[in-house]
Amino acid sequence: MNNDRVIIFDTTLRDGEQSPGASMTRDEKLRIARSLEKLGVDVIEAGFAIASPGDFAAVKLIADSIRDSTVCSLSRAMDADIDRAAEALSGANSGRIHTFIATSPVHMQHKLRLQPDQVVEQAVRAVKRARNLCSDVEFSCEDAGRSELDFLCRIIEAAIDAGARTINIPDTVGYSIPHQFAEMITQIIQRVPNADRAVFSVHCHNDLGLAVANSLAAVNAGARQVECTINGLGERAGNAALEEIVMAIKTREDVLGVHTGIVTENILSASRLVSGITGFAVQPNKAIVGANAFAHESGIHQDGVLKHRETYEIMSAQSVGWHTNRLSLGKLSGRNAFRSRLQELGIELGSEADLNAAFARFKDLADKKQDIFDEDLQALVSETLTEVVEHTKLVYLDVASRMGETPLARVVLSIAGEEKEATASGSGPVDATFKAIEQIAHSDSTLQLYSVNAITQGTDSQGEVTVRLEKAGRIVNGNGADTDIVVASAKAYINALNLMREGAYRAHPQAADV
Repeated sequence: MNNDRVIIFDTTLRDGEQSPGASMTRDEKLRIARSLEKLGVDVIEAGFAIASPGDFAAVKLIADSIRDSTVCSLSRAMDADIDRAAEALSGANSGRIHTFIATSPVHMQHKLRLQPDQVVEQAVRAVKRARNLCSDVEFSCEDAGRSELDFLCRIIEAAIDAGARTINIPDTVGYSIPHQFAEMITQIIQRVPNADRAVFSVHCHNDLGLAVANSLAAVNAGARQVECTINGLGERAGNAALEEIVMAIKTREDVLGVHTGIVTENILSASRLVSGITGFAVQPNKAIVGANAFAHESGIHQDGVLKHRETYEIMSAQSVGWHTNRLSLGKLSGRNAFRSRLQELGIELGSEADLNAAFARFKDLADKKQDIFDEDLQALVSETLTEVVEHTKLVYLDVASRMGETPLARVVLSIAGEEKEATASGSGPVDATFKAIEQIAHSDSTLQLYSVNAITQGTDSQGEVTVRLEKAGRIVNGNGADTDIVVASAKAYINALNLMREGAYRAHPQAADV
């Protein structure tokens, strides 16, 4: 391997999915996987195959579909896990089994209830079994950040001898400090006799806000794979953010001396796709992909950037997918112009039918909104691709909201072709609308999340709404966009109801910390 090349291992579809409420359907996972492939991600961890039939199906679908990235499945150091992962990856052009076992004293004693010798024995058996089923095996020492260095060196040497080609050192609970984590990586590489036969990887969590810093410190110490997620999605406080890792490496190559194979111009589209599917909005001040990342409010800054961009920008907006001229289309724009703009944004529609549906939505939006921005196009395409059978449709919505009076909503829904009407009051216009919809739908679900995001600037901006409903321990995320925020909310709620009816539930994935 070129020692200047850092492998980017994306675990958005596995560890990212463990964010409460971020679970994804099989088709949504495939859409994200295709986006990651286009981004140039080296390894896509598609899921935890044994966790559920749905996770197995998603890993298999991605393994059968992705050609340019290695597709990986996580497994515990257990025979059944490894066999299930191998089965899911059987159709992969390039597959990897990622097996792990805990190595910290607290985990070995209280979770595994095993002695260190037993842990080493189980790890070796797991790696050997995986190696017999797949040529590419990664081994992780769960909670390495709190493990004893001597024991880490021992189990890593044994795992490499057993056939592991990648050794992952996870900071599972986000406990490490950059200089200390870098020293651990340095010591492991120096002390493990067969270290030259494996690529060393890191997987850092963000509990102390240090995931990216720890990952980069590890790269400086010799790690050549970084495990990360789009938008830093992940369990608890999340994982190291792919976009931050990649752009730090690219921007500070003078210090780090390494590079990646990521097509950075596709970062923004991947970020927006993940945000739209999971319902986790990107905060405006988020590095690289936040709405304010390349905005300048200060007059001094504006003046400097206009005179010479590098006075206040260390990277160009275009390098990560932002466009200088974000105003793209209007109501007089034709179908070819629409298609061309989507291609410029890196958006690929699977069929002419999808293109026609997206173009129809574009025309409807252009009648309501004079200027159509790139963000509007991203939203309407996402809405097109996630469309479900509309068993329930919004026919009519009338909302009255006056200061000092209780808001009232009248809703007419078409359910399997039959129109039904309900009126309800609420603490606000959205609350009244949801209650009126529920009077008709009787879904017996619980609202877990209501999120609103302005897609573009201005009072005519589309509002993008995510509604998360839970029923019997399972959840659905509904999405809706409209220039009227109450209408967008109604659309999102109804979209969730239709997903629920289709059985497009997301079971919360089995926790598998690495």
